[in-house]
Amino acid sequence: MNLFGLAFRSLLNRRFAVVLTVLTIALSIALLVLVEQMRSEVHDGFYRSVSGTDLIVGARTAPIQLLLYSVFGIGDATNNVSWETYQELANTSDVAWAIPMALGDMHRGYRVMGTDHDLFEHYRYGNRQALEFAAGRAFDDLFEVVVGHQVARQLDYTIGEPVVLSHGTGRTALQQHEEHPFTISGILAPTGTPVDQTLYVSLAAHRAIHIGWERGTRMPGAEIDADAARERADALRPDSVTAILLGLNTRAAVFGLQRRINDYRAEALTAIMPGITLQELWRITGLAEQILRVVAGLVVLAGLLGMLTVLLTTLNERRREMAILRANGARPWQIAGLLVFEAGLIAACGIICGVLLALLAQALAAPWLLTTFGLHVAASWPAAGLWLVLAGILLAGLVIGLVPALMAYRRTLADGMQVKM
Repeated sequence: MNLFGLAFRSLLNRRFAVVLTVLTIALSIALLVLVEQMRSEVHDGFYRSVSGTDLIVGARTAPIQLLLYSVFGIGDATNNVSWETYQELANTSDVAWAIPMALGDMHRGYRVMGTDHDLFEHYRYGNRQALEFAAGRAFDDLFEVVVGHQVARQLDYTIGEPVVLSHGTGRTALQQHEEHPFTISGILAPTGTPVDQTLYVSLAAHRAIHIGWERGTRMPGAEIDADAARERADALRPDSVTAILLGLNTRAAVFGLQRRINDYRAEALTAIMPGITLQELWRITGLAEQILRVVAGLVVLAGLLGMLTVLLTTLNERRREMAILRANGARPWQIAGLLVFEAGLIAACGIICGVLLALLAQALAAPWLLTTFGLHVAASWPAAGLWLVLAGILLAGLVIGLVPALMAYRRTLADGMQVKM
């Protein structure tokens, strides 16, 4: 027990070098924990973004691209799906519900989606959770808009406020739909998915604001005024939609319908199953994950080698200390145990500080990830597997401590008492 007390006092006496060593190990551990935690949280965040949707249909494109622009708002569609095709798919006997998605506008950096009430009734996320309203209701009037939770929070919006949409998907608004302002009718409850980053209008409204924009820019005098648009609301519909979310009556029909859609002769279409496409996405990014893991492991190894360097450097300075301990009755194995205990204590402090740093970094990065990518990443303790890795790192620290311990063990009392010039 006296040796353990000596270890604490010895570390305090060399606190500057010890603190630097602990900080080095803590930073390496934090990087390792962050890589694993963020990978797991982002993985779960992607999977919880869409649930209960059997097929996503879009124009012919790569499956991953279709998934990214339809669900996560990343990238743009290469083409659209005609309205007639959407109606045919929606009326197919195997289809229980169909949610149309018409993209192409933005509002202060957030994308705008034209859809219908089926979105609020059938869309699911997480563990098949339905969308709920934190305030207000779904759009009823032609020029009403429903905003996601993050949009309302970031822009400080409330029910009844006016909103002007921007034409195009660029982050910088060059052209505004100023002649057709919208009023916020509802604010969705937080979901931790890209839904929080989106504004929703009706398909009729999406069509109305684009009358006169057929050439990509507004043609003066060709647009329709708000009152006339409301009178024609039932007849307004878009010529095409960007993507369609399909829910089937039975999961057994998903493969057959997917094959029929992909072989559709009237129009080049792509139908994907979200879960399978997400797995393909993670397989593609798997190499990058492994590289990050290797880099994090090498950083941890560098931190442990730095600890060994510090212990070996201070060992020569402590030769007289070791000799005095031997002269006072300490046995060689006790001296070795003292050094191993010091190494373990430094490694344990580094691991604890590293885990705390990783939790702090996750908490600070969570708002940015939610705002930028619409992904909810919560600070959480490492998983059981990662705790085993950390235990292995602690064991490695003890093994590294054996190197100076064995060197001290082999030194004799006479060698320790000599003063070398």
